[in-house]
Amino acid sequence: MSQFNLSTLHGYRSLSLSLILKKVAALQFFRHLPVRTVSPGIFHRFFLIKGGMEELNLEGKNMKSKITEERGFTLIEIMIVVIIIGLMAALVGPRLFGKLTTAKQKSAKAQIELFGTALDALRLDTGRYPTTEEGLKALREKPSGVENWSGPYLPKEIPVDPWGKPYIYKSPGEHGEYDLITYGLDGMEGGEGENQDVVSWKDIGK
Repeated sequence: MSQFNLSTLHGYRSLSLSLILKKVAALQFFRHLPVRTVSPGIFHRFFLIKGGMEELNLEGKNMKSKITEERGFTLIEIMIVVIIIGLMAALVGPRLFGKLTTAKQKSAKAQIELFGTALDALRLDTGRYPTTEEGLKALREKPSGVENWSGPYLPKEIPVDPWGKPYIYKSPGEHGEYDLITYGLDGMEGGEGENQDVVSWKDIGK
């Protein structure tokens, strides 16, 4: 009669999964045979299969436990990152918004100065600045009745201010031959911060 020992069982556990599955299928077949026709060698293989399956089951549980631990660490790391981002936003955010406001005001001032250069060129050709009614449009299109107009004096269409509103042009102005103004974010005269007016006759913040 065939017998198996511990060394044989240990050797079986090194079998590949595909070989184990083949032996399980064979065992299912022999279950339908009479008891007397089943040799001891088949029972030998049965116990080997059983031991191997138990080992696979144990490995599966260990792997599942490991995955669970990794997921736990991942969640902790995400929470830490979220907290760090929140702290950085609270510390750096106000400074960034302040710089953004300053950048918009500087952009508006630069555009007003560019308008001033174009208006001076138009005046040299026509002998005068556009009237309030003619507006900045005169830099792109010839006003009615104006002689010696050699525009356009701007390469592109008249831009809006950094807050999406049209620049205000007055001629004659209250502070010079013409006034150019943008009222900032709120679109109203006066204000502080991003609502501060940007004008042609003085620098920002003065």
